[in-house]
Amino acid sequence: MGRLTRPRLRTARIELEPLTLEHTDLLVELDSDPEVLRHVWGRALSREEVVDTWMARRTRPDADARGLGYWVGHDGGRFLGWWCLGIDDDPTTAELGYRLRREAWNQGYATEGSRALLAHAFDTVGLSTVWAETMAVNAGSRRVLEKLGLAHVGTEVRRWDDPLPGWEQGEVRHEIRADDWRASNDV
Repeated sequence: MGRLTRPRLRTARIELEPLTLEHTDLLVELDSDPEVLRHVWGRALSREEVVDTWMARRTRPDADARGLGYWVGHDGGRFLGWWCLGIDDDPTTAELGYRLRREAWNQGYATEGSRALLAHAFDTVGLSTVWAETMAVNAGSRRVLEKLGLAHVGTEVRRWDDPLPGWEQGEVRHEIRADDWRASNDV
């Protein structure tokens, strides 16, 4: 594989480095907490699920070649979780995501790391839109998206084989366009 095109990103507290297979054990630990995955899977993931399914998706060379993909975040030496700009079929857009250890919740880390990724998405990669999706009942993630300036653009109620509590309220989609990001951040 060629040189990584995802740069290291730094905020006031967080060092974001491109996620690689060397981070597998950190992500296995993160995904082993059922509370962390309450609004995603409703259960913990096994080591095999993380390694065999999710690490390949989180280390896609085609995303990296576009400056997109996953980053792991640390505050000092403390692992916080991951943030991503997920590759989309539309090359002008990406999906913002994040997953943090419970110990890092409610401390502003999700917002702080996501701001760094949005700046990278719009100012370095040149995307036109970044979107994010979460369950309507996931109040914590919805607050983060609102703080970041992503606007609620729709709700979709989907059918699930094994629905999570609150599924009937749907999945909410939020978006922010580059011009709106720049205007709200005085860029």
